[in-house]
Amino acid sequence: MNRTATYDDARFALPPVPAVLLAIVSVQGGAAIAKRLFPVFGATGTAGIRIGLSAVMLMLLFRPPLRALRARQWQLVVAYGLVLAAMNLIFYRALERIPLGLAVTLEFLGPLTLAVAGSRRAVDFVWVALAAAGVMLIAPWSARGVDPMGALFAILAGAGWAAYIVLGGRVSRVLPSGPAVALGLSVAAVVVLPFSLADGGLAHLTPSLLVAGAAMAILSSALPFTLEMRALGAMPARTFSILMSLEPAVAAVCGLFLLRERLTGTQWMAVALVITASAGSTATARRLPLHVEC
Repeated sequence: MNRTATYDDARFALPPVPAVLLAIVSVQGGAAIAKRLFPVFGATGTAGIRIGLSAVMLMLLFRPPLRALRARQWQLVVAYGLVLAAMNLIFYRALERIPLGLAVTLEFLGPLTLAVAGSRRAVDFVWVALAAAGVMLIAPWSARGVDPMGALFAILAGAGWAAYIVLGGRVSRVLPSGPAVALGLSVAAVVVLPFSLADGGLAHLTPSLLVAGAAMAILSSALPFTLEMRALGAMPARTFSILMSLEPAVAAVCGLFLLRERLTGTQWMAVALVITASAGSTATARRLPLHVEC
């Protein structure tokens, strides 16, 4: 392992499970901030601010050795960045039309499908079934008040989330987590910023709004993507997917405290099911050694 990888690991020495949990709380807090910025910047402009500022922050922090990267590493980083761009832009389009809890719930269908497809043990299907039951209870499946395009965008973002999990695991095995996320976000910024500029929302940027955008970037991208990349290099993609079932629950709590979206008794029952599934999958997950190709 080279010095860059060792230095990166020393600064982000969280075990994989706490890293994922912290990433989940961080990204949902950032999503609540993003939704408050939509009236000013729009979904596309907000996505551009989030990804662009995150890329700048992480490139300055990690300074990845661009000239030292091999062709295979570049291929994976570019694919990872394209998925990041699509996933975030489409999700913000969904969040612009439907509530945070519903958007995250529908988006979760992507990693949940990945978890089912990759499972080989009977106990894993128990946790997936509990998580699926929680998703079904959280999601208001009645069409009343639900924007069809918003729901479709959330499902498409879920497909991007599943691809992100797979690609993130591959990238984490050829690059240290920090430089990998910095490069991936840089690729995503190159893709998203032209759309953000064309949309015109960035014209309303002020110093105070830039501070809010920086907070959103740290919470939504810079911190959680780095933590998730480290976790993906230390646990199977299937385990990561089931553990991420906490996302709808945390989104519902953030909606309650930050966006004043109240939960029903049925939805709180769903939260309990999802937390049980996540805790169970963590307790029964097989521990695999971390392999880093340097």
